Amino acid sequence: MIYWLYELRNWLEAADWISSDSFIYKLLNIFKYHTFRAGGAAITAFGLSLMLGERLIRRLISLKIGQPIRTAEEVHKLFELHGKKAGTPTMGGILILGTIVISTLIWAKWDNIMVWNILFCTIGLGALGFQDDYLKISKKNSKGVSARKKLVWQTGVALVTAFVFCYLVPSDVTLDAAEKAGRTAFAELGGDSTLRALFLPFYKGPVINDMSILAVAMFALIIVGASNAVNLTDGLDGLATGCSLTTAVAYTAFGYVSGSALYSEYLGVPHHSLANEIPIVAMALAGSCVGFLWFNAHPAKMFMGDTGSLALGGCIASIAIACRQEIVLALVGGVFVMEALSVIIQVVSFKKRGRRVFRMAPIHHHFELGGWHENQVIVRFWILSLFFALLGLATLKLR
Repeated sequence: MIYWLYELRNWLEAADWISSDSFIYKLLNIFKYHTFRAGGAAITAFGLSLMLGERLIRRLISLKIGQPIRTAEEVHKLFELHGKKAGTPTMGGILILGTIVISTLIWAKWDNIMVWNILFCTIGLGALGFQDDYLKISKKNSKGVSARKKLVWQTGVALVTAFVFCYLVPSDVTLDAAEKAGRTAFAELGGDSTLRALFLPFYKGPVINDMSILAVAMFALIIVGASNAVNLTDGLDGLATGCSLTTAVAYTAFGYVSGSALYSEYLGVPHHSLANEIPIVAMALAGSCVGFLWFNAHPAKMFMGDTGSLALGGCIASIAIACRQEIVLALVGGVFVMEALSVIIQVVSFKKRGRRVFRMAPIHHHFELGGWHENQVIVRFWILSLFFALLGLATLKLR
């Protein structure tokens, strides 16, 4: 929406109402720059979070929307550590979801299908989380939407999002980088097929020119996996929020490079002109995380619930796909991968051998039960998340 101010500048200049030397002309000109609008999106999301956070907390308390905590019979020692958190307002993900959407609509261009597709994925999964949180609260236990229904909903949203990326987003890829890397076949791709090409870290140009329908399946799997991984990470105050923040900042850089023909050609990464709006969405996500962390830091005054964690995972995954760095997400989001793998390993080991590998899964509870204070677990996982993000960014140059 703000971009209209730049278009207003063009209209005023064409009407001879302002000149290129005027202050108004120069002021309106800054709204065309993606870096300025990305910063504006982050500040807006952060500001809205601070303005609305306390009001939301009071509203949630008045509605008695408190976090249900698993009983001592279910989690034993963990109940002693987390039992006092019972009743803390949950569904705070409404704040995350709302500030991401509002700040993105204010600062991003509205004619960009990638932006709308990311918002669709974020809102779609956030709606699932909202229903899940509501059922948990209304039933006053830790069970919400059944695992089967949740998976069906996630898969449906993911498949629609993936299909739009693969077949409805117009093709616009810089071919020079691929040709210089000796991948001349990449230049022969036609129509929208280039968005279905497979790119891997450390390689210039596509590894597979056109994955066809397999691209839809892969993207959908990434979205479902990321949303569940962030959901599993959301077990301690500010843990998922802080890790999402570092991931969002990393993908701001990826989006900026992918959307720039100059930098993408120099670094040998896929380019798409529509990706130049990705930094606005990514920074809206980052600003929203910082704002929510204001209230979610230990001891948390509000939890995001599944409303926030599922939305965050979907937003991060769809941003990664939009800038064609979806495989690198496994590295940038290394903490999320650790959390998800710990659950898989625990379940498989217990079913196959009758033994547990970890004291408790997800893995942040393993360390917590091992004697680490909650704050130690959170901060150390944040450090790991920053480390993984930096490693992911390093792949831009190592090609």
